[in-house]
Amino acid sequence: MTSSSSAPSGAEVDAAVGAAFTAEWGRIVATMIRLTGDWELAEECAQDAFTQALTSWRRDGVPRRPGAWLTTTARNRAVDRLRRAQTGEMKQRESEMARADDQEHDWGLDGDDSGIEDDRLRLIFTCCHPALALEAQVALTLRTLAGLTTEEIARAFLVPEPTMAKRLVRAKSKIRNAGIPYRVPPAHQLPERTVAVLAVLYLLFNEGYRATAGADLVRQSLCAEAIRLARTLVELMPDEPEARGLLALMLLHDARREARADDRGDLVLLEDQDRSRWNADEIAEGVRELETALRRARPGPYQVQAAIAACHATAASAEMTDWSEIALLYGRLFEMMPTPVVALNRAVAVAMADGPEAGLELVDALDASGVLDGYHLLAATRADFLRRLGRSDEAAAAYRRALELVTSESERRYLAGRLAETGQSPQPLHP
Repeated sequence: MTSSSSAPSGAEVDAAVGAAFTAEWGRIVATMIRLTGDWELAEECAQDAFTQALTSWRRDGVPRRPGAWLTTTARNRAVDRLRRAQTGEMKQRESEMARADDQEHDWGLDGDDSGIEDDRLRLIFTCCHPALALEAQVALTLRTLAGLTTEEIARAFLVPEPTMAKRLVRAKSKIRNAGIPYRVPPAHQLPERTVAVLAVLYLLFNEGYRATAGADLVRQSLCAEAIRLARTLVELMPDEPEARGLLALMLLHDARREARADDRGDLVLLEDQDRSRWNADEIAEGVRELETALRRARPGPYQVQAAIAACHATAASAEMTDWSEIALLYGRLFEMMPTPVVALNRAVAVAMADGPEAGLELVDALDASGVLDGYHLLAATRADFLRRLGRSDEAAAAYRRALELVTSESERRYLAGRLAETGQSPQPLHP
């Protein structure tokens, strides 16, 4: 318990629970999965433990070892649930849990030969099981260990939330029905899981760098954790160029973090950012990591994206940005990853290099295909091209469509401002 004789304030408890969630969620869920063999039960009991902490810690004080307290509470909750189930299988699990050691280091990850020293990275490799489809591996890891909501993961994959919820349920069912063990893979099995692990770190950083919902444009803690894990992965796999490429990409983007929002938290576009606020050390490190990766002569999508970010980060001014080179790099990236989001980003680069009409032609083709229906950045990009072409009425309609779809408050304010500049009503098309 805390040493203070007075009860902690609600704000102190909220902060302690939040810190414990960031530090311990993945470990607690991993322990519960190992003990119960049930992913749904593991997550529910872990969530119950954090909910109980909000009450108990206000009354009794914050424990000296929050992780141990939360793990024990989650374990007791699971025992209660299993006892009530009154089935032979559940009784067996209850018996196994009763024999489990309560020591704080009991995370179910001891004795592996993976060579991974970082607990969080070990958990990510454990969760990225090749028996699952790649998307299922990534989504399940983001939900179970990173603590992202199903809604956040759905936005990352550009699918409706109910669709992602069903995919997560199917992935957990496959693990349960196939008896797939939850354990750290040995060192020789790490390479087959690396693609999924890189995707997890990439999406974790993206959710932090461009928060898809809420009041904040940037969730710095997610960015910092993703960068830390990427550094650890590079140390673990120094000859894997895509790991270095991903680290370089994160560093080059994170270097611009302080300039991406103004004092009110409103979005500042890249072309309008104060480049003196960019982190020169991070840019230098990112460029070094990229150059090291490229010397391996095994280019991949993270290295190409890092090269694009380096074009932006090393340009002395917005006017000196080499948009022709960026458009070429996006073309190369599209060959590697022919996704609609890459196509949209390429359209932006083409518009900057060859004019908004060239970009609009590409965006209109994407819009007609319907592959990005519901994606606010498609509507926002189209609106920007139309605005630059002086087609104000059409631009206003596109801005209204973007406003209907956006979930980030910072981006909403930016789009509303752009709509106001067209002289049109800020009301959406379909209130």
